[in-house]
Amino acid sequence: MNLSLSDIVPPLRWTAPGQVEPIASDTRLPDAWWQALPVDRACLIVGTAQVAARLADLAMACWGHLPLGDILPLLRMTDPDKSLRTPESREAVLTLFTGVLSRLVASEAQAGREAPLVPAPAKPDRPIPELIDEIFAALDDRQRAIAKDRVYAERRVTLDELAQRFSVTRERIRQIERDLRDHVQSRLATPEATPLAAHLAWLRGRLGTAVPADDLAAAVPWHRTELVTLGVPTWRFVRTLLTGYDQVDGWLVAGGADELKEKTRQLFTDGPVKLPEAVTMVAQLGVREDVSERWLGSVPNLRILEGHVVPWPRSVNEKAEAVLAVAEGPLSPEEIQTRIGEDYSLVGIRNQLTADERFLRVDRNRYGLSRWGGEEYIGIREMIVREIERAGGEASVNSVVANLTTRYEVSESSVRAYAGGPGFERTQRGWIRVAAPEQAEPYQPRRDVSMTRRSFRSRDGRWWHRVDVNAEHLRGSGSPLPTGFAAHLGMAPGGQLTTSTRSGDVVISWHNQPTMGSIRPVLADYNASEGDSIFMTVSDGGELLTRYLPQAAQGLPPINMALHLIGYTAPVASEAEALRLIGARIGLPDGASREEVLTRLRERGDRDILAFLDPETV
Repeated sequence: MNLSLSDIVPPLRWTAPGQVEPIASDTRLPDAWWQALPVDRACLIVGTAQVAARLADLAMACWGHLPLGDILPLLRMTDPDKSLRTPESREAVLTLFTGVLSRLVASEAQAGREAPLVPAPAKPDRPIPELIDEIFAALDDRQRAIAKDRVYAERRVTLDELAQRFSVTRERIRQIERDLRDHVQSRLATPEATPLAAHLAWLRGRLGTAVPADDLAAAVPWHRTELVTLGVPTWRFVRTLLTGYDQVDGWLVAGGADELKEKTRQLFTDGPVKLPEAVTMVAQLGVREDVSERWLGSVPNLRILEGHVVPWPRSVNEKAEAVLAVAEGPLSPEEIQTRIGEDYSLVGIRNQLTADERFLRVDRNRYGLSRWGGEEYIGIREMIVREIERAGGEASVNSVVANLTTRYEVSESSVRAYAGGPGFERTQRGWIRVAAPEQAEPYQPRRDVSMTRRSFRSRDGRWWHRVDVNAEHLRGSGSPLPTGFAAHLGMAPGGQLTTSTRSGDVVISWHNQPTMGSIRPVLADYNASEGDSIFMTVSDGGELLTRYLPQAAQGLPPINMALHLIGYTAPVASEAEALRLIGARIGLPDGASREEVLTRLRERGDRDILAFLDPETV
């Protein structure tokens, strides 16, 4: 059963919560259970007699002036005569309410989930549209116009428009409208309107707590017929009687759309839930199972993904986490990007997977969730060290190659190249160990990275090198790297570093000088052109990280052109702020003077930046 107590007891929807709570609350039931909990579940938890007792107490304390049929409209069908009385004796009221609730719950239990949520009302002696037309039959022209064009119109005319039409004041129109509404309410309270009240009770059960708005017009065939007196569809009049429903984004929602959406989101805070189970969970909030999937798809920050309902916040990190949780196994960044299906760059996703501790790189191009456990892919050199340590300090190159190529997507040639490079020494034919510290001493270049042209430090302390794209890069040629930056990456003369990208490996080798292999596939991913720039570095796991910067627009002020060359494109308030940013990017301490910044740029050889800051000295 999807109906809450407030769905079958209309006064609960307009009585102040402060009046209801002290009488209806029960420690065994959640807060505001009369709105949030289906009646049958409440009766199962505390007993039908206890639910009826809370309702009887409310009737005596808050609604003594109302007929019992207005308090519990279903009573008009089960006991029409007594439904006309007001609450006078608690015992009598309790008996009547207990009987109605018992029959309602028993009917549901017997018929199962496919049964109507509220017993279908008996067919009235006359069509309900005729009963509604009688309400408006005696209206004069002004009343009928206000009803047709304002109260029950799809697009309501204003008070001023009606006042001008009938040559009266807008306050007079407002008074006529108020009298019209009072007239309708008084007619609805008469015994002749009982079939309409029964239809409304049945309709609330059919609609549930959330339903596409179009379902109201399609609920019964006569909803689409026009009222003779007003010339408007009957469903539009019925809609005004469904108090407590909001119409939001094409949905009719009982009790507040924002509240129901938040309750729905809270069901899935612990992670993915399979769709059939999610539908059952949402049904506990009163949403019909046949529309539950559409409701879930309409709730912000939720998404239906591969047969699961998952939290879907704004952060790409959390979306990637949800995708992996549904997949229940590692995926490549490309697969994660495809499954997210939104406008996130592949480079951005890779950078987040690398930086966020929730993710674990388990292979050259595959990531899982850290909570799954497993060994991290940490780069070929580091994994060789790990294999040697496991073997007791010395290992066969063949066994190292076999172990790594079996577990990871790395080539035999890459493993052998690393094993024969700096940091390892041969102990006997085919066997290696980690070189002694003095032998493994990193290469010391003549200039370190802070004194290397086109190398810049980001806020996280990582150094990036700017590559200005030219025709050779676009043709696929290799290009030189400064020794200071190559040494910063841990390289030394004679060494080789294989970095991974989405488009394949990029090899950096150092023979006469450090040289980077073709980055043409990387440039193609960005649709880069000659004159654009790529900022690049290598992660601890051996991944080539890149950031793309299009060529600067023509006409930028010199200070902004200088900032563009260090990769900074946001506006700045002053030249002093710009110099502070440049100083930090080239490794100077905070507070460095303008002259210190210019001197460091000269020493590094960044003449392109100097040309915009101090053109006379270039």
